Amino acid sequence: MTIAARATNNMVTTTVGPLSKYGFNFSNTLVGLVTAVMFATTFVTTSYINPSLSSQLRRKAFVASNLVIVVLLLWLYFSNPFTIWIIAALIGFAFGLVMPNLITAASLTNDRRTAERLLSLYSTSLSVSLILGPSYESFLLGRLGYREVFLAFIPLAIIALTLSWTVKFPDVKKEIRGMKALRNRGFLSSVLSITTYNVPFAAITAFLTILAIDKFHVPGDLAYSTYVPFFTTSFLTRLYMTVRPFNSLRLPMLVSVIITVLGLWGTVFSPTYGFFLIVMAFLGIPHGSVFPMSTIMIQRATGKEERNAVNSYFLAFNNFLFIAVPAIVGYMSEYLGLDITFGLLAIPVLVVAVVFFKQFWNDRILKGFQGQ
Repeated sequence: MTIAARATNNMVTTTVGPLSKYGFNFSNTLVGLVTAVMFATTFVTTSYINPSLSSQLRRKAFVASNLVIVVLLLWLYFSNPFTIWIIAALIGFAFGLVMPNLITAASLTNDRRTAERLLSLYSTSLSVSLILGPSYESFLLGRLGYREVFLAFIPLAIIALTLSWTVKFPDVKKEIRGMKALRNRGFLSSVLSITTYNVPFAAITAFLTILAIDKFHVPGDLAYSTYVPFFTTSFLTRLYMTVRPFNSLRLPMLVSVIITVLGLWGTVFSPTYGFFLIVMAFLGIPHGSVFPMSTIMIQRATGKEERNAVNSYFLAFNNFLFIAVPAIVGYMSEYLGLDITFGLLAIPVLVVAVVFFKQFWNDRILKGFQGQ
């Protein structure tokens, strides 16, 4: 279920941009905005609707959203410069009712170490989908246009719909909902940690294909395949974390931040497309490590009754980043170029990392549990 849902989700979020630019002649600013619309509606569902629903209603909304995604993939094939905005809003809304519930389902066990291993396994499944999906799409783009890609992913979305009936939801008498979850230290630590990577990843999602085409003048299918080394190293990182879970997260987080900053600078100075692929593989390492560590921080600081709300707000914050960053990057790139803009993203990464480590370096959330 996770592999099918995330592969479809990633395809949509990374293909709407190139379709808008090369199919509808949108500027980089408009590409950033249409991507932002998609994540804005996801933000609404993850921050407000999903946390406010009971477990039973969430399950019904979860299944219905998977059905809506199948229909919208067909509509994307028939989209035009006007309807793309409507479709982006609707499909973002639907994905917002799918992804947070998959995270929560992955951590529904009473044993802490088992839950952390399952979260790493869940993250590894995400990475598998992010290798298979871009590989499949790169193959398709060598033969088809961006529109046809949406049709080719409908069978995968149908698989997700079929399996959605089997996903478990929390069986608790009273869940903690609403703004009370925002005071949880697991939430604060997770949003700071994920910001150190999702600021650049939001830009990568919206503009990586465009950056490869503009900077190195490679064809569209080769440009899209840039995601493959990126997600391959991400997968290997998450696989390692599944086999050997981290107790202390301090050193892994520090190394991840350093790699992120060096990788962003590498996008500016890459002399060839081959070197650029190496840089993207390098950036895949923190992509693989930071997300599962952030979900582990939530697991360490929450009980079952509040985990759904915290996970929802955590993903809502991620979607806020995916609203703001593409729009800002698209606007800045009109004046500075995409490569320089990517390099400048190292600044907010460093600032947030300093705040994060100052606040949580000695916290049990990062230090882990003694004797384990």
